[in-house]
Amino acid sequence: MPLYMDRHDIPEGVTSEHVAQMHQEDLKVQHLYGCKGMTYWCDEQRRTAFCLIEAPNKKALQDMHNHAHGEYPHSIIEVNETIVESFLGRIEDPEKSQNTELNIINDPAFRVLMVIETSNYLDRLEANQYTIFTQKFHNSVSKRLNKFNGRIIKKDNNNYLVSFKTVTDAVLCAQKIQFQFKYVTPKFDPSSRKLNIALSSGTPVTDKANIFEDAITLATRMCDIIKEPFVITTEVNALYESENRNALIDKDLVRILKHSEEKFLGQLMEFVEEIWNKPDFDVDQFSKALGYSKSQLNRKLKNLTGLSPNNFLKEFRLHKALILLRKQSGNISEIAFETGFNSAAYFSKCFLDKYKILPSKYIQQHIS
Repeated sequence: MPLYMDRHDIPEGVTSEHVAQMHQEDLKVQHLYGCKGMTYWCDEQRRTAFCLIEAPNKKALQDMHNHAHGEYPHSIIEVNETIVESFLGRIEDPEKSQNTELNIINDPAFRVLMVIETSNYLDRLEANQYTIFTQKFHNSVSKRLNKFNGRIIKKDNNNYLVSFKTVTDAVLCAQKIQFQFKYVTPKFDPSSRKLNIALSSGTPVTDKANIFEDAITLATRMCDIIKEPFVITTEVNALYESENRNALIDKDLVRILKHSEEKFLGQLMEFVEEIWNKPDFDVDQFSKALGYSKSQLNRKLKNLTGLSPNNFLKEFRLHKALILLRKQSGNISEIAFETGFNSAAYFSKCFLDKYKILPSKYIQQHIS
């Protein structure tokens, strides 16, 4: 049976005890609608509650809530049990306190999400060097995550997505990972020792289709696009100061993204992800579509990425091409044209400038 998570925005004056009572009312009538209430999360401070429910469909879940207490959820998404547990640490109610009728759960579902990315140069190491790096890198990151209570959602050789309950744990963990990275990267290639970390925050159910989608998308974009190696949102910064009695994060070490910059980043990436493979797209169209003059767009983009609009689009295309090469999604000419380059020769030149290896050589060394 499908598993759903819904979000309720709690009115002022409704407490975690009220939410616990509503949960009990759901359990009394759930059998009438073929539902099974697994657990819930309540956050009095942020005025939200989230229910985890097995149900035949969304309508059955809504009808159950309506019958039980009349409180319709504001949003419902289908979720995966394993993923929910990875993010939030449980899929059942915490153990009930003794001598209490209600199991009152004042447990926020709000999480801080960390995205870690190492640069693509690592794919160019010889196989034995790459294996040694991978082992050292993952051992180092795992130690820090364990120490600071980070829950790994997913990882591969070069990337992590991690969930934290507190901002302090997330920030301190990121700083430790960053500090230790220089000890696990190859000594012969210091210019390519690149590690990007981004922290965002949010709740599991918004108006998007997937769990924590807004926070994951923002953190991933920050990691991919922002020029500084460690970036956090304004909200993460404010929460860190609140948790640590107004202790300030060192802005020389951490880029704090302003709300206006977050908004621009969202506009930019939503647009670029639509047009990136169109070879005839130019800067005039770029600036007009985003509603800025060419000079404004250039200034905003350089502030975030260090790149001009033309170079930003070129690097975005090269990154997409690298992914297609890894997947063996066509030959070099096909991939060049598919990613918006007008010729295979120009694509190969750009690829060499960016990754210090020709695409043909890359295929020979890492795919063939």
